[in-house]
Amino acid sequence: MTKKGILGRKIGMTQIFRDNGELIPVTVVEVQSNAVMQVKTMETDGYEAIQLGLEDKRQSLANKPEQGHAAKAETSPKRFIKEINDVELGEYEVGQELKADVFEEGDIVDVTGTSKGHGFQGHIKRHGQSRGPETHGSRYHRRSGSQGNSADPGRTWKGMPGAGRMGGDKVTIQNLEIVRVDTDKNVLLIKGNVPGAKKSFVKIRTAEKAFDTEVK
Repeated sequence: MTKKGILGRKIGMTQIFRDNGELIPVTVVEVQSNAVMQVKTMETDGYEAIQLGLEDKRQSLANKPEQGHAAKAETSPKRFIKEINDVELGEYEVGQELKADVFEEGDIVDVTGTSKGHGFQGHIKRHGQSRGPETHGSRYHRRSGSQGNSADPGRTWKGMPGAGRMGGDKVTIQNLEIVRVDTDKNVLLIKGNVPGAKKSFVKIRTAEKAFDTEVK
């Protein structure tokens, strides 16, 4: 078993019914044509992978290296470029286009995206910590609790959960099922939620755990 992968754009969520009447919440991922920008081999790069690109970028926004890299694949510079490793290199060549039919219904995949950004948030929203009492002059409603002893260590331990920037992180959700592949509309319906806001880019690849199990 080899890995497969493709890049897409998250559209939103909806729900569908299986033939037995079961209601399934799904995320709709639009999968336009992916261009194979580069094929990496052990001889040239020390590992095996394919580099995919999604959505054209205007020439005025692409620098010289990006334009030259795209020219080798006989395509235009791309906005979103990611690698898929452990693939069967013989099935791919530079300049090839991949579409939604790379996957089939029932495939189990991992989806990687950038989580929604929430800006600077307090410890309650960011880490789910408890709040203080509302009344009786507590003066402790949504403030942070003790950060450590004042004598020893006399400072806040590194890694102490507290207020700060929340979201905007690389997140992978594993073992999601592809419920439907619509080649006419170029979309994949994936059971459950995937990381990221609407219109954000995501990478979909064969589930790592399913791949490991099959290999063993």
